[in-house]
Amino acid sequence: MRLFLFAVLALVIAVNAHNAPKGQIAHKAALSSRCASHVAHNNQKRWKRSFSPSISNTTVPIRTQGPYYSTLQNETCVLSPEITAGPYYWPHSQTIRQDMTENQVGVPLWLDIGVMDMATCLPLEGVMVDLWHCNATGSYSSFSALSPDTPFPELLAEQGKNISDFVVGETDLHTDAETWLRGMWPTNEEGLMQMKTIFPGFYVERSIHIHVQVHTNWTVRENGTLVFENTVSTGQLYFDEELEAKIMALQPYASHVEINRTTNAEDMEFSKGMVNGYNPVVSVVQIDDDDISKGLIGYITIGVDSSAIRDEHWAAA
Repeated sequence: MRLFLFAVLALVIAVNAHNAPKGQIAHKAALSSRCASHVAHNNQKRWKRSFSPSISNTTVPIRTQGPYYSTLQNETCVLSPEITAGPYYWPHSQTIRQDMTENQVGVPLWLDIGVMDMATCLPLEGVMVDLWHCNATGSYSSFSALSPDTPFPELLAEQGKNISDFVVGETDLHTDAETWLRGMWPTNEEGLMQMKTIFPGFYVERSIHIHVQVHTNWTVRENGTLVFENTVSTGQLYFDEELEAKIMALQPYASHVEINRTTNAEDMEFSKGMVNGYNPVVSVVQIDDDDISKGLIGYITIGVDSSAIRDEHWAAA
C-alpha cells in the first residue's frame, strides 16, 4: 500500500502561547459556527488533487509526495482556543521536511492536515504548518537530556531558574542540537499538507499530544533556513483514549514505566481545547485493520482566524 497522504478538513484555532480573553474565544466560536456548513459542503464535493510541486513564497523549490486518499475523509469542525506552545518549543530546531521521524522508533503516523481561513471559510494556501512532539518514551529533541519524568518547574529549579521567569521559545534550556520529531511544511493550493512521524509517547503531567503552529508571511532562505513574521495559530492535537491505550501497550512505549500516563480527562490543557464545542482530537484510521503497529493515518483541519494575527519575527541562525 502506498503511504502517501492528503490532508482533510475540520477546524482548529488559536493564536498565541497564552490564555485568550473570553471575548476572543467567543469571536472565534462565532467564526466556527459560520464556517461549519462550508466545511461540510467541501467534504461532500471536493476531490484531492496532487500536491503542488512548489509554493510561491519560498526561495527554494519544495517537492511533495502524492495523495494517499482521493477524497476528503474528515467531516468534523475542529477548533481550539489559544493553547500554550509548551516548554519544549525551540524554533532553532524546527526543520522543513515531510518526514520528521529521523531515528525514532514507534508506530508510524502520517498526519494529513488542512488549514482553513476562518475569515473567508476557504482553504488557506501557502501557510507553514509547524509540528513538534515527544518520542515514544517522552523525551523531546533539543531537550533530550531533561528527564521526561520530572515536572518542568523542578527541572527549572535544578538549573537555578524560576517558572515565573520562563518565556516560551526564549528561555534557553536546550541540551543538544537534535531535530527528531520536529518538522514543518507549507500547505498547497487546497490548504493541505502532510507529515510523516511516529505516534507520540507521554511525559509527566501531560496527556499524549502534538504541538502545532501555523505561520503566515514566511520565507525559506537559499540555505534552507526559515524566516517567519506572523503566527496565526498555536495549538495542540490529541488522540482518542482507547487508541492511546492500544499504542501504549506496544514497545517501545510500554517500556516507559517510571510514571503513570496522564489521560485526556486529567490533562491540564486538554479541556481548554474542548471549550465552545471545539474538538482537537485527530481522526485516525489504521493502515492494516488487523495490525495497529503497521501504522496510522491521522487527519484534521486547523481553522485559523486570519484577522487575529500575532506579530512575531523569528529567523534561524
